[in-house]
Amino acid sequence: DLLEAHGTGTRLGDPIEAQALINTYGTAHTPDRPLHLGSLKSNIGHTQAAAGVAGVIKAVQAIRHRTMPASLYADNPTAEVDWSAGTVRLLAQARPWEAAAYPRRAGVSSFGMSGTNAHLIVEEYRPDPERGEPPAEAPAWSDVAVPLVLSAKSPQALREQASALSRHLRDHPEEPL
Repeated sequence: DLLEAHGTGTRLGDPIEAQALINTYGTAHTPDRPLHLGSLKSNIGHTQAAAGVAGVIKAVQAIRHRTMPASLYADNPTAEVDWSAGTVRLLAQARPWEAAAYPRRAGVSSFGMSGTNAHLIVEEYRPDPERGEPPAEAPAWSDVAVPLVLSAKSPQALREQASALSRHLRDHPEEPL
């Protein structure tokens, strides 16, 4: 359903990767249920050696939150790729990730300058009642300390941010961190 592309951001690399993904995965999808293509680099830039693991984290969080996150600047897809079949679509906007008859799956591609290529598929856990597997339960976060990082231009601005966050957490205890 979701493919996290390496997204080199180059006129040569992106069309080659996109066309390869369309040729590989696009045939298994339909315009009614397309493969959604995104790249984290458009949102946070290139994380160098961490690019692959950043893509994996994005895919896991997308499955966890059942949302396919938008890729910035994806409104005008390159003309170098044949998008006409409609079976692969760029994620120009975030979209809910609806349940299907099969678990949610996300592919993650990453390439290295030395010529290494890696691709993995992450799948949502669904218990099998026939095998006696219990349903997945959310952890009880109420007893877990969670560090929150704040940043500001001045000590006063930092204090104001901390106070605002403290008020928000106090007023909305039901919201998860």
